[in-house]
Amino acid sequence: MTSRTPREPRLRLVPQTPPQRAATSRRTQGGRRTPTPPGGVAPQDELARQARAQLADAVRLAHWAQRTGTSPDARAEHAAGELGLTVRQVRDQWGRARLAGLIEQGRDGTDAVRAGWRLRAWDQDDTAALRGWVALLDAWSLARPAPPDADPGTVADVVAAVPQLLSVMYLSDGPVTGAGLIDLMRQRISELRADRGPEDGITGEGDVPELVRILGWALDTLSSVGALTLHARGHHPERARLTELGGWAMWTKLEHICIAAQSPAGNIEQSAVAMLRGCAGLTPGPARAEYRAWLAVRPAGPAVTELLEAARGEDALIRGLAFEALRVVGAPALPALREAADEPGLRPYALLWLADHEAGDPRDHTDSAHGVLTRAEATWLWVDTASAAQEHGAERLLLDHLDAAPQPGIAQLVDEIRTCGHPRTVQVLLALAAAHPDPAIAKRVRRAAFQVHTGGA
Repeated sequence: MTSRTPREPRLRLVPQTPPQRAATSRRTQGGRRTPTPPGGVAPQDELARQARAQLADAVRLAHWAQRTGTSPDARAEHAAGELGLTVRQVRDQWGRARLAGLIEQGRDGTDAVRAGWRLRAWDQDDTAALRGWVALLDAWSLARPAPPDADPGTVADVVAAVPQLLSVMYLSDGPVTGAGLIDLMRQRISELRADRGPEDGITGEGDVPELVRILGWALDTLSSVGALTLHARGHHPERARLTELGGWAMWTKLEHICIAAQSPAGNIEQSAVAMLRGCAGLTPGPARAEYRAWLAVRPAGPAVTELLEAARGEDALIRGLAFEALRVVGAPALPALREAADEPGLRPYALLWLADHEAGDPRDHTDSAHGVLTRAEATWLWVDTASAAQEHGAERLLLDHLDAAPQPGIAQLVDEIRTCGHPRTVQVLLALAAAHPDPAIAKRVRRAAFQVHTGGA
């Protein structure tokens, strides 16, 4: 629409589509220092080999689903017969394939499936294999169901305490005894309950048997995904030690925490909204470091819930940043993002997130958001991201933002903005009128704002 000199503002108004994100990643990766793993951490190719071995059956099942185009949920016995697995193994490995981002199921309610980008790159790209395994580790509590008679509150506390437990195991650089694991778990759960308030109480002696049982489930599950080796006596854990993959994953998470803790922001202990506000003035690289650090000390499920709740607020800038943080989460956020796509206020962001997550499929390769969203959704998103600039005193960016509008001209843009239904339409139109250098266009935009305000045609 205009011929201004392109520039990269600190506030990125428009969520990037998959091809744009890949190009941005290529531009920024070269300028960032890659942390050097400490001595004793296996080389990346060896770690990738181990990740592929851990997910070998899940990969076989994902290829079967890709080849047949159907979910094993509907044809478990058929898949088991062809792959030499039991029906139970098929269901278990299918869950892992989805958690690792190897496969994508259709969002139309059918059993149709297609390969995720990690499956397509699995044998050639070590990064794809490692990211798939880390996604499984982050969602470990979904890989094997907790005991059906377990207290849900205790299960939730154990899941929330596991990240610190693994961190201590990594820093110990050796096996941790069962008694030590139980003591660490009791301390962490007491801290979590104390933070929630005195009514939650702390763990006492009467809680120990149930705590040991749920801790056993957690350790068994972490062992089954390849994060640690476990030695048990009867039903009680005797000692545990991180595997090479588990140690590398914890080093990576702690590195993210340390980098962010040394940054000016340091938002690790903040709520999602406070953390996102702290990232509002950062460029994309440092902001992602903050997101990773914040996520590294939280279970994936509650973190996703908190980020989506932040996105439901009235601040459009926080909404956009929340979805940037959700991109760092990856596969564990997939079910929640599919549900979010049904909420009008989150739908455009969620659809772009899903397209980004599934990047690599030719059907998702577009040059703009318009190929992923309908015209009306793209217009609503344009107004929402424009309102972020207007609310945070960056009206000067609105003229640059015109280039990202789904309409070819400002007259069409204004006409469609008037009917998009965004609650801040009037404010965005007034800000655009104030910023536009053409008096005739500014007058037209102000008239449109008045008509929206009064409900006129």
